[in-house]
Amino acid sequence: MVGHRPLLWPGLVALCATLGLAGASLAALLARAHALDLSAVFDGYTLRVARFTLLQALLSTLLSVAFAVPVARALARRGSFPGRALLIRSMSLPLVLPVIVAVFGVAAVWGRNGALSHGLQALGLPAMSPLYGLSGILIAHVFFNMPLAVRLLLPVWDAIPGETWRLASQLGMGSLSILRLIEGPRLAAALPGVAVVVFLLCFTSFTVVLALGGGPRATTLEVAIYQALRLEFDLPRAVSLGLLQVALCAAVALVLIRFAPNPPSQPTEGRAAVRPDRAGLAGKVADAVWIAAGGCWVAAPLAAVVLAGLTGPLAAVLGDAEVWAAALRSVAVGLGAGLLAVVLGVLLLATTRDLAARRGRTRLADRLELAGGLTLVVSPVVLGAGLFVLLTPLVPVFDWALALAAVVNGAVAMPYVLRIVGPVLRRTAEHHDRLCASLGFSRRHRLRYVEWPESRAALATALALAAALATGDLTAIALFGTERDATLALLVYRALGGYRMDEAAVLALLLVAVCLLVFVVIEGLSRVCARS
Repeated sequence: MVGHRPLLWPGLVALCATLGLAGASLAALLARAHALDLSAVFDGYTLRVARFTLLQALLSTLLSVAFAVPVARALARRGSFPGRALLIRSMSLPLVLPVIVAVFGVAAVWGRNGALSHGLQALGLPAMSPLYGLSGILIAHVFFNMPLAVRLLLPVWDAIPGETWRLASQLGMGSLSILRLIEGPRLAAALPGVAVVVFLLCFTSFTVVLALGGGPRATTLEVAIYQALRLEFDLPRAVSLGLLQVALCAAVALVLIRFAPNPPSQPTEGRAAVRPDRAGLAGKVADAVWIAAGGCWVAAPLAAVVLAGLTGPLAAVLGDAEVWAAALRSVAVGLGAGLLAVVLGVLLLATTRDLAARRGRTRLADRLELAGGLTLVVSPVVLGAGLFVLLTPLVPVFDWALALAAVVNGAVAMPYVLRIVGPVLRRTAEHHDRLCASLGFSRRHRLRYVEWPESRAALATALALAAALATGDLTAIALFGTERDATLALLVYRALGGYRMDEAAVLALLLVAVCLLVFVVIEGLSRVCARS
């Protein structure tokens, strides 16, 4: 295809940084594991844990994606209604909500003493079963990952050009025909990629399983790794479990990614068009039901968290200067991790975009992006523990706690950047490369006049999501943090550990507000820049 020579060095830099970080961490653990007990991988307990890990991850992925598709389709079909923008933005809240806080919110709705149980008992019906074991894990995972899948699927409909809808109107196509002939092929191409992200998040889930697993019968590899590292300090077993986890994650991801091609997009005039199946009463009712169901699924646990926080000791907690210092440290970690994730992601995408859209090497580009997303298959617990072991002889690790937390979170968040920004960059190159070449645009002019305006919104979303996720993260800062550099997430954890539930509720509400503020401000700044 026309254009300049493909940029290879940015992708190499990004892959060396991310894969080098993961490889160095695993190598450090292997070096400390003097006698690697491979038999531990194949004993009865480990195989039982591996089976349960796969089962809960596959069921969680299936339920999350099956719920997300009709919700995303309803939101796409109803392009404008009061509160739509707020509802879509709220779909990001479970992603940025600290996991331990969200678990309490889910329990407050679905638990034996939750709101649903009280409602059922008021009607003379039996209460809900205890929220432990597989059912509790599945409910919590769908709460977290259904909104993520919705956000990742909405661009599928955004990419359908207006000319397609006008043609569908001229042909008199109904909703089922549109789903089968227009939306279906695009969903078939996008769903495996979305499923990979959701599966890996569920497979490596830690806090949800630890809080709602209910015992050894509902233990996953991630929890077993944590127990081997933190409780038993059995490095050989931890490394064995970690390698098994990485192998299983990579195998499932490779199987799914084979069915996730990046379909070429067609140039479009950019004119808006109304899809022809919006006017029917049945469609309106169905869309309203799915939108309401998705909104309530997200809102109910969040409302429980807010209610618990507002009824707690607000004045005492918010009047503590250490709380606000912890909030600033949380934001600093979040911004550092977000910027690192976006920089690494854009470097890799600059290479894969050139290979796919400008040189026709789509398969190679897809494999490079898959390699860049492999940080999802390395547990943050393993990644952080490996860095701790690697750096302890070299530097005072606890003096670099915030920086290390940002690095770990940035590496883990990079796959989100690839999924959000990658399709936009490829589509922009496919649509505008020939015109840019005919005008003699240099790389700088392409970036300024074409690529930056087209990708600005996606970059802001990716940065906002990565920063908000890192702001509320507990895993990395729990490994490296001390009293002097505690973040809000660590304060919540300590309050919960000390059974100061009222204080924990207020801190949790503040942490949610800070994460939401980070997300909204970053996205808002992108819109301000677009208007300027």
